[in-house]
Amino acid sequence: MMNPMRILPVIMSGGSGTRLWPLSTSERPKQFHALGGDRSMIGETAARLTGRCDALDFLAPVIIAGEAHANLVDELLTDAGIEPSMVILEPEGRNTAATAALAALAAQEIAPDAAVLLMPADHVVTKPDALRAAVARAAGVVADRIVTFGILPNGPETGYGYIREGEKLAEGVFAVATFTEKPKLEVAEAYLAAGGYSWNSGVFFFRPAVMLEEFGIAAAGIRDGARTAFAQARRSGRRVHLDPAVFAAVDSKPVDIAVMEKTKRAAVTPCEIGWADIGSWSEYWRFSGKDAQDNSTKGSVTLVDGERNLVLGNGVHVSVAGVSDLIIVATRDAVLVLPRDRAQDVKSLIPKTS
Repeated sequence: MMNPMRILPVIMSGGSGTRLWPLSTSERPKQFHALGGDRSMIGETAARLTGRCDALDFLAPVIIAGEAHANLVDELLTDAGIEPSMVILEPEGRNTAATAALAALAAQEIAPDAAVLLMPADHVVTKPDALRAAVARAAGVVADRIVTFGILPNGPETGYGYIREGEKLAEGVFAVATFTEKPKLEVAEAYLAAGGYSWNSGVFFFRPAVMLEEFGIAAAGIRDGARTAFAQARRSGRRVHLDPAVFAAVDSKPVDIAVMEKTKRAAVTPCEIGWADIGSWSEYWRFSGKDAQDNSTKGSVTLVDGERNLVLGNGVHVSVAGVSDLIIVATRDAVLVLPRDRAQDVKSLIPKTS
């Protein structure tokens, strides 16, 4: 029997989640709240990437988070029963390209023989077995490919990037033909009609050496800056405090633009894993469980004669009657009320002092 493939999960926890204000704040962004299950989103993410299953052996995860959230990371992972192998703390956010480079560098130190599974902390996956099956399918090509996981679309969503499949590399795994940024509605509809397209999940599977090599095409400065910041970091137990001056000089770019759109080694594994990127309150309403009147409630809420609302009471009680199609989110510090179809306006409503 073959030894299982060793996989180092690296969880990106640098997002601010401002579109989920007032619950998500700079002090406690959305990944530190229980929005997709009973545990915090970061705890749920770490828990689904543990242990052995079939041909995969998941190692203790690496967490890459903001310096200000170090204690929250420790607290919530402890609550989830997870002990990370390393917590890399960024003095400021430099986007996902720097994070991908740090993930590869950490893997070379911790488990040089392992492949990296790089995943955001704030995504919902309700079918973890399907995720692991998709990883197992991709394992056969990861020696020389950077694999992303494409989410099979259930509608012409314009809020996600799209990936078009190219040649078949293995069962359920394809070369990437093209990446497309968030399309207009008519373009998204055409993609669904044509088939062979999936949403870009922002989850990546790769060998560290392959990722670091592909940075050399057009983003060597990001890789080298991350390497220097990592090498000069201050270590304290499992915490790695990146050098602030060096890291601040690293270009801030998404890994999709810095690497994935330029490499010839990109692959995609389309999958259906019960995935949701809860990037707005309207998306949270669509994803969440609802009552017979299509209301979604969480926390301490009384709702009478309402339809298609999202009502959340966090630390306070919310009573609502006779309204429809609203988002109502109340915390001890702030209250948000707006039509559900204007969820993207949240950013403009955040007080300047928040």
